[in-house]
Amino acid sequence: MNASAPAPAGQPAEEDRLRADLYNYLGLVLARPMDRMVLDQTAALSGDSTPLGRAIHDLAGVARQADPVSVRREYDALFIGLGRGELLPYASYYLTGFLNEKPLAALRADFTRLGLARAGGVFEPEDGIASLMEVMGAIIVGRFGAPVAMSRQREFWARHVGPWAGHFFADLTEAKGARLYAAVGRVGREFMDIEREAFRLAAA
Repeated sequence: MNASAPAPAGQPAEEDRLRADLYNYLGLVLARPMDRMVLDQTAALSGDSTPLGRAIHDLAGVARQADPVSVRREYDALFIGLGRGELLPYASYYLTGFLNEKPLAALRADFTRLGLARAGGVFEPEDGIASLMEVMGAIIVGRFGAPVAMSRQREFWARHVGPWAGHFFADLTEAKGARLYAAVGRVGREFMDIEREAFRLAAA
């Protein structure tokens, strides 16, 4: 593999921009049902022969067969439902079995240290998977200020993402109501495995 050119001072490297793009994509498609534009963008994705690349390739194939109406029904069944969906995509639930528990309080404290605050009109708990994917993408490229150093990315990921996101994506892959989102789950699961190993090597 050829080494990429060094990024300008204060700018993220190309590898980090690609990481941020994937985090942002996962945040986008998990925050709301994919509309026609997002489905078309997803259908145009291509992947290589790595496990993540194959998962992206498979997701693109499923997106080409999907339509916004069926996607909305799938999303609602998985995450909204009558009372609740098949999955509850929140850190507190995955780590304690209940919503709005200590993991959410710890996340809010770290958000404050990062200078982040809940957007007006947003009532969902901040420890949702979509929110955390978006925040990871943002701190990598410095959307809220300067890019966050790898050591701080690793600390945030280890506290708020790593302990449960892989389990959530595995559950999404196996969810009985999932088709398009099962493919999203495979992408997320492979990506979390890569991030875990990358952070481990960075700490060595």
